[in-house]
Amino acid sequence: MANPASFTRSAARATSSAYRRLPIRWRLAGGSAVLTLVILLGFAAIIGVLTQRRIYSDFDHQVSTAADELQRSLRLVYNPAKDQLLCELPVCPIRNLNDYAAPQNAAVRIVTVSGDPVAKSDGAPDLGPPQSGRRDIEGFRVETRALPVGGIAAGGIYVQYIRKLSDVRATVGRVRLILLFGVLAGAALALLAGLAVARRAMAPIAELTDAARRISRTRDPSLHMPDQAATDEVAELADTLEEMLRSLDAARADTEGALTRQREFVADASHELRTPLTAVLANLELLEDELGGDQRDTASAALRSTRRMRRLVADLLLLARADAGREAPHVPVDLAEVLVDAAAELEPVSGAHQLSVSAERGAVVDGVRDELHRLALNLMDNALKHTAPGTPITASVQRSGDDVVLVVEDQGPGVPEEIAPRIFDRFVRGASDRGGSSGLGLSIVRAVAETHGGSVTLEPAPTGARFSVRLPAKARETDSATVVIRT
Repeated sequence: MANPASFTRSAARATSSAYRRLPIRWRLAGGSAVLTLVILLGFAAIIGVLTQRRIYSDFDHQVSTAADELQRSLRLVYNPAKDQLLCELPVCPIRNLNDYAAPQNAAVRIVTVSGDPVAKSDGAPDLGPPQSGRRDIEGFRVETRALPVGGIAAGGIYVQYIRKLSDVRATVGRVRLILLFGVLAGAALALLAGLAVARRAMAPIAELTDAARRISRTRDPSLHMPDQAATDEVAELADTLEEMLRSLDAARADTEGALTRQREFVADASHELRTPLTAVLANLELLEDELGGDQRDTASAALRSTRRMRRLVADLLLLARADAGREAPHVPVDLAEVLVDAAAELEPVSGAHQLSVSAERGAVVDGVRDELHRLALNLMDNALKHTAPGTPITASVQRSGDDVVLVVEDQGPGVPEEIAPRIFDRFVRGASDRGGSSGLGLSIVRAVAETHGGSVTLEPAPTGARFSVRLPAKARETDSATVVIRT
């Protein structure tokens, strides 16, 4: 069974959490409205009690005064000969009781001690034997007064002035209703006024929020926060944010400067490493030809490592140049010819793979031939490395509107889901990568595509992997042909 105290704490936490999720302007306006509601409720309760007492007091006074006036006005004399009560006054109230009772919606009865009516107004209720003083009988307020009657030793006639209690209760109910509507209307007006004041007070913060969103969207900390006319907490916040942006802008400039120097260093170092590596490679090739036995095997191993190092340096140089923004001169290049040349270069190492190339001539782009050759070579080499022998691999180039699209797809196991989102990042390797993989192949593909104004994507495929490179077309050629190479 749940603990009531624990349930209460959980409900309190849920209420507090819901309150904190409300916008500040609603919290300010709501707090103002609640405070106003509490004040008005207290004021209405006091006014209601005092007004109710006053209404009942006035009602009692009116009934009592009317009964006293009747007692003073009635002068009755008993005539034994006629056995009648006669009025001593020229205008006897007995004959105009309706006129006397009508203005107050009252009733008047003149009765004997046993309750038998001597005279009464229209609609006067039968309330039984009279009792002097004030009484509430069956929803009526009754004031009873004894009347002196001349000719009778002991008084036995009474006048009763009667009014409905529902009349005064209805008046009290209307007062309560008016007070309730006043309280609710005051709270509603306080809520609306609070919202207006809060919105106006929050307007500078909304401007700061819009400026912060614009800076976040553009990622430009050199933008400025809006100036504040007042010297309040909002202005202090704006100044603090402005100082923070200036610091971030300075830090970004320092970071970009350091990254630029680092990229330039990597590019220069990679370029400088090519010459000694070429010399070492040439010497190792000569040693491999002249040596024999174990020495030849050692030279061959060193030659393989040097060739791998040269490829890695070439990869790093290409990426460093792309990062540093050093672009080689672009010339019109037929991507179909580049794809055919790259396929021909891979033909000796394709083994049992079924490599087919479909290249539509005239797919001209504006770019660097060596870099585009490396792009196509890396895509097909990636397919060869990650598929089993005998797996069909297809590469194609064709025009698509204003773009040239190069597609390389295979029917292998595909790209693992855990590395698919970062497949084009640097040094990302799958579990099936061979020892010769540096993890830079697809990074180079993306870098070359982006430096040529294009993009590369890993597209969904029924089986295997499908890489699509889209580059802006240079110009459409009138003659075209399709070259198919199968190995």
